[in-house]
Amino acid sequence: SVFYSTFDEAHRPCAVWRHVLGTPQSADQKLFEEPDGLFYVSMDKTRDGRLLLVSADSTETSEVRFLELTDKSGKTLEFESDVAAEGAAAPPPKLKLIQPREFKLRYSVEHRSDWLFITTNEGGANNEKVVVAPLATPGLEHWKPLSDTQGEPVLPHDAKRTVSYATCFENHLVVKGREAGLTQVWVLDMAGKGPQVKSVHRVEWPEAAYECGLGPNFEMETKAIRLAFSSPVSPRRSVSYNLDTRKMTTVKETPVPNYDASLYATARRHITARDGTKVPVTLFWRKDKVNVGAGVNDAPAAPAALHLYGYGSYGMCVEPSFSTRTLPLVDRGMVYAVAHVRGGSENGRWQWYEEGGKYLSKRNTFNDFVDVADALVKAGWTEPARMSCEGRSAGGLLVGNVVNQAPHLFRAALAGVPFVDLMVTMCDPSIPLTTGEWEEWGNPNEPKYFDYMLSYSPIDQVRAQEYPSILITSGLHDPRVAYWEPAKWAQHLRAKRTNAPDDARKILLKMDLAAGHFSASDRYKYLRELAFDYAWMLDELGLADGKPTKSG
Repeated sequence: SVFYSTFDEAHRPCAVWRHVLGTPQSADQKLFEEPDGLFYVSMDKTRDGRLLLVSADSTETSEVRFLELTDKSGKTLEFESDVAAEGAAAPPPKLKLIQPREFKLRYSVEHRSDWLFITTNEGGANNEKVVVAPLATPGLEHWKPLSDTQGEPVLPHDAKRTVSYATCFENHLVVKGREAGLTQVWVLDMAGKGPQVKSVHRVEWPEAAYECGLGPNFEMETKAIRLAFSSPVSPRRSVSYNLDTRKMTTVKETPVPNYDASLYATARRHITARDGTKVPVTLFWRKDKVNVGAGVNDAPAAPAALHLYGYGSYGMCVEPSFSTRTLPLVDRGMVYAVAHVRGGSENGRWQWYEEGGKYLSKRNTFNDFVDVADALVKAGWTEPARMSCEGRSAGGLLVGNVVNQAPHLFRAALAGVPFVDLMVTMCDPSIPLTTGEWEEWGNPNEPKYFDYMLSYSPIDQVRAQEYPSILITSGLHDPRVAYWEPAKWAQHLRAKRTNAPDDARKILLKMDLAAGHFSASDRYKYLRELAFDYAWMLDELGLADGKPTKSG
């Protein structure tokens, strides 16, 4: 059998089908369909191949069903429709519901030896935890804490730790999450085939700021798994990690021609935002270009050109990882900085996102970014005439608010496919993807959200003031941020800004007539587009004539 999903008119995956090879598509069976436009349907197969999982998820609520594909021994099961008498109409295989949806109850599922390992926020576990339930009785009333052989909870809910998901292997459970603002991996040695844990340890890494996670692991019966690691100075590497001995062996590292990691440095700083929250900032620079540590509070000896990047939405984190895209900037003497603002999940899904960075607390995202920029200036890392900022998509919403709130802090701003016409888009449910977004920003058709959303809708808050140079890029075929949003925003900015006629700071709109939301799909065209963006930015910061110093 082949299982596949289909989309509705709003480009929402809404149904799962089963196709039996050798039969016409007209005979395909619909296993599940989700009528609610807030929910997106996805499917997956457990690592042991026993279950097909079908999930219906909104931003805040989950519901999972499963279909048994094999028995305990691995023998493929026959469905009623496969053995029905010729000409008889047989119903499609029936999915079993794990737990009916409840508003704001999230959960995801893994399977091992007749037990379900469920990652969930049930019971007020805002940063999530792992519970277990028998495959035969998977409902919430049977969910029990993941415990060791003495009955003590393992990785219980903790405000300082976020659990993202659990992955099952023959003798181990591997948990991905966050702690201390960084991604982490925990290995749990299981006590036999049951759900009890014998021991647990966290995988340790050699650098202070990094991104780690699970690589492709397709085998259930294994003692070694693939993990991925990267940092701002270390290219992505794939490592083999022995689950029993904890020995780590590098299998492959992404080759970066002419790159010498010893020439570069990274640092993690925490900026105090206006409400007292500590906001992490990752800084990356070239040591022979920027003399960090020679100034006050370990700042550079003289303010450097600095590019500040941010996103801060959907609970998505901007990780401190390696990217060749930053090298053309730092090789010209710039500091590349990432502000890990609220709206992501860097410091906990609940405090950084659910409570602190969405709905009626969304303005924290923009305030954090402005406060980080201001603090970097005051600390001597840079100065407004030498600082630029960037964000894409929902990060463009961030940039749009930042230039409205604090245009004096930046010389230039780069807004890629920016989501800036918040009110018009969110008021129209006929626009693809809109209804699902109500669980991120709020529904402006409800009075309690309307005024708050209007207060930070970038296009509605453009005011009579001087603005920095802004490059707005967009794609004509973008299904997520329609081309008219950035086009309208550019015209609002040009009409209302008070810059002098001879001011070199301009509002530019660059529309790609062949691209969608993710820029050019062709790798070389994408690099040309990126080169254009960087050339514009370097010119604005007075670095266009500076030739990059070779890394090695």
